[in-house]
Amino acid sequence: AWLNRKTGRDMLLWDGTCMVHEKFSVTELLKLKAQHPAAPVLAHPECPAAILELAHYVGATSGILNYALNSPEPTVIVATEPNIIHQMQKAAPHKNFIGAPGADGNCGCNMCPYMALNTMEKLYLSLRDLTPQIEVPEDVRVKAKRSLDRMLEMAGNVSAVPVRGD
Repeated sequence: AWLNRKTGRDMLLWDGTCMVHEKFSVTELLKLKAQHPAAPVLAHPECPAAILELAHYVGATSGILNYALNSPEPTVIVATEPNIIHQMQKAAPHKNFIGAPGADGNCGCNMCPYMALNTMEKLYLSLRDLTPQIEVPEDVRVKAKRSLDRMLEMAGNVSAVPVRGD
């Protein structure tokens, strides 16, 4: 929906949400902003429109990370799954990174239980064994890759990712 608003296009969207991004509270974010008025708010585009309206930057994880590291502000508020904050703290230990609050102001409700299922061991095994595999017809793969390539072109400095079959 954010891309529709940003580009002025009327794209057909999947009617789904990300449970993490839906849990952020505008009221609690405003309270946090009052405590840290100079802190920029960085958000993933999956957040509800009311959260995005408060954001200084809306973008993908890499963009959020880059913005946070290059911001002159010592405190940054991050509206996305909180595991990115660990990476930010490693890269800029002199800064204060605050996760955007949920409805009660400090709940851990923005931790994604599904992302937590991904582990380094599972990633290793999947790469080692090349399983699970998802098979798609060649015509679907070609169309999907064309869309991904166009998306990466729009992202600018990101090079195309090779997909098996090319």
